[in-house]
Amino acid sequence: MIILAFGSPRHNIGRKLLLSSRIRCMLSSCAHQMFDEIPQIEASKIGLFSGNHIDYLNSAVIGLAKNGRVNEVLRLFYGMNGLNLRPTKYALCAVLSSCSKLLDHQLGLQIHARIIQVGHEENIFLSSALIDIYAKCGEVADARRLFDEMKEHDQVSWTSIISGLSQNGKGQEALVLFKEMLASDVTPNCSTFASAVSACTIVESTFVQGSLLHAQVIKHGFQLNSFVLSSLVDVYAKCGQINQARLLFDESDERDIILYNSMIAAFSQNLHGAEALKLFVEIQRNGTGITDFSCASVLNACGSVAVLQHGLQIQSLVTKMGSDQNVYVSCALIDMYSKCGRVNEARRVFDHALNRNSILWTSMLHGYAISGQGEHALQLFDELTEAGMRPDHICFTSVLTACNHEGLLDRGIHHFNLMKNKYGLFPQLDQYACMVDLYGRKGCLMKAKELIEEMPFEPTVVIWSSFLGSCRVHGEIELGKEAAYHLFELEPHAAGPYLALGNLYSNAGMWNEAAEVKRLMECRGSQKRAGWSKIELE
Repeated sequence: MIILAFGSPRHNIGRKLLLSSRIRCMLSSCAHQMFDEIPQIEASKIGLFSGNHIDYLNSAVIGLAKNGRVNEVLRLFYGMNGLNLRPTKYALCAVLSSCSKLLDHQLGLQIHARIIQVGHEENIFLSSALIDIYAKCGEVADARRLFDEMKEHDQVSWTSIISGLSQNGKGQEALVLFKEMLASDVTPNCSTFASAVSACTIVESTFVQGSLLHAQVIKHGFQLNSFVLSSLVDVYAKCGQINQARLLFDESDERDIILYNSMIAAFSQNLHGAEALKLFVEIQRNGTGITDFSCASVLNACGSVAVLQHGLQIQSLVTKMGSDQNVYVSCALIDMYSKCGRVNEARRVFDHALNRNSILWTSMLHGYAISGQGEHALQLFDELTEAGMRPDHICFTSVLTACNHEGLLDRGIHHFNLMKNKYGLFPQLDQYACMVDLYGRKGCLMKAKELIEEMPFEPTVVIWSSFLGSCRVHGEIELGKEAAYHLFELEPHAAGPYLALGNLYSNAGMWNEAAEVKRLMECRGSQKRAGWSKIELE
């Protein structure tokens, strides 16, 4: 470089010229190395940077962001701020894009403050990007507050807030905002519809809301959009409407891997493992391209119907693809092996995983729990906390399930209280259901009844069925009768409660009462479904 030949590179002007030259040559890593080495400049000398130099720095920020070099973008941005150089709105957009990949809320707040400082707080694109960051960091209240403070909204800002609310479990609020958007002058796009449809999966009236949105999708002409179709398939699958989901899939003109993956996941969730496997084979044959998510979904399908041989073949494919270290694929393998009774193989997958996040730990814990290895599950829970992982509700559900299967009442009570006292997690319905079943199994029926009455939720069919089963085992007539009549109200045509109560009366020698229950069952048209079993021959 000429500058190095004619003088010391420590001379500030020389450094700045070298910096601009290197940025222009796209040697950005060298550029911000030289930028870092610039000595502290007095405020009065900051003006030595010309407009061109500042433009180069802003361009460098944008270029680095486009290349995914997040840390370098932030270093350069901090350096500019240190010299009080004003970033353009385009550079700020690039910085926000990089920040969203780090999921750092505090960093987002700092950039937000800088945006206000340079006078771009009313820029609609920057505000939308900030909403996206806050939502991705789980700070929904901040995202909603910023959205409400915006003077005008466009497609991007509406979509950002609706998507953010949906991703953070605020489905009802997302749908309310979507209705407001429909009433505004802004027309939703395919991303908006996909986010709104996804919100339907986390509200109580999933099928009703999903059907209404499906009508809006058709009205706005997005019924052939793969992204929107995938979301609709997910909604119908969650409602158990697998035929409706399949109809949407069959009617689609262009099936990409996103739509295929959604349909495979739908079959898996509804225990149609054979159909999921057929679709997976179809992807292989037509060259659509298998992804890690495809493998994870079909492995879940293998686990749901306990077909080990197919699962082993898919694991070989996973290894061939180099996806065996993908966390979600590893979780699916652990789940598949556990459900097929090969918990030692599941543990081997866990031990070989390089990136053990909380999801992987919970999957292995759940594998031990459903395999009846409660002591191993509790030991793994201790290892999880020692590794610095923070257990969530799903993790505690697995722990309580393990205690339930092993009949470990004291340890179940300990972990149930641990949720609130140590981790600040208020028990949800699943954890209450585990404890009711655990108390019932140990014959503590009054304790189970008290817990049902104390919990801040309406008891579900699962809880009353579990309680009724415990009453039948321990011959508790009155409590069993109460549980059965609750079930008659919740599911008047289900045969199970009638049969359980009839057996309870019969075991106690109360033949007249048993006959009355049978007559009631016949009057309501309830019929016992034929049972069936399935085995896999090696």
